[in-house]
Amino acid sequence: MRVTPELRQRTEAALRGEAGSLDRLVEAWLPVVLSWCTRLGGPRVDAEEAAHDVLMVVARRLDAVYDADRFPAWLFGVTRRTLGRHRRRAFMARWVPGLEIDARDPSSGPARLYAVSEQTRRVQELLERISEEDREVLVLALLEDRPDTEVAEILDIPVGTMKSRLRRARERFLRLARATDLHPMEEER
Repeated sequence: MRVTPELRQRTEAALRGEAGSLDRLVEAWLPVVLSWCTRLGGPRVDAEEAAHDVLMVVARRLDAVYDADRFPAWLFGVTRRTLGRHRRRAFMARWVPGLEIDARDPSSGPARLYAVSEQTRRVQELLERISEEDREVLVLALLEDRPDTEVAEILDIPVGTMKSRLRRARERFLRLARATDLHPMEEER
């Protein structure tokens, strides 16, 4: 999206904290953020939910932007990080869909609940077979859905190192899953 003079004014007004300006800023950027989430999120990410999360960050953290010219880049960075969390959550939900079972859902009958609990048990067995370092990063980042910076802080490592460990841990987990004939469970929609 090209930053028009009107959009720049909306951004500057929001940065100054003018009444109603945040709503106008969000209204102007919502189509762009939703487009980014749709195109970059992938098929398993709910683009509307991700866009909502992005705009919630904007509402809470707009004070982190010091220059209206930097707002588009900052917003894209927020969108990328938010989509990363949503993709990780979607990845883990394929392996352990029982993390978010809705008891009112008719497909959550006894057979489905058994299948989910069996899958959860098998995933837990795999997690116990990988190194402690891999298990820690997978649990913190994927199962607990913590932000990268928080995982890095907990593990007392740089964020870049945490991301590398997470990538390698996922690869090892997937290799072990294939070797033990464990496959992701597809969510029934």
